[in-house]
Amino acid sequence: MDTYYVSAERLEELKRELEQLKTKKRMEVAEHLKRAKEYGDLSENSEYAEAREEQAAVEMRIVELEELLKNATVIKKVAGAKRVQVGSHIIVKRGGETIEYTIVGSSESDPMQGKISNESPLGKAFLDKEAGENIEVKTPGGKATYELVKIE
Repeated sequence: MDTYYVSAERLEELKRELEQLKTKKRMEVAEHLKRAKEYGDLSENSEYAEAREEQAAVEMRIVELEELLKNATVIKKVAGAKRVQVGSHIIVKRGGETIEYTIVGSSESDPMQGKISNESPLGKAFLDKEAGENIEVKTPGGKATYELVKIE
């Protein structure tokens, strides 16, 4: 059973999405199916096939969200943490460049915004490290070395 790390805000977003899917979206799909059945022969009815695919996608997403929510752990930021953990905001240096990252759960990962997953190679490498440590990370282009400057 996997643990999914999420922020409190993301947890609420996921709950709202699940509620919307279970109520409004299911009703829309049921109406779409009903209309498609009215067109007659289901074996050659592309509207019906499309509605069934939409229904399957909605139900799959509902199952996915229920599983995620069942195993969700809300990220609690610990002030003054000495080691990097999920939820930590860190400042690192690589080749003279200063970079800021926030370690998040995989469902919130957004590298362009500096949010890296705790499951990514980079995120895993930073976990449980202390400020001042040098961290080597294997990348497709070879090894990269980061200096962990600060943990916030």
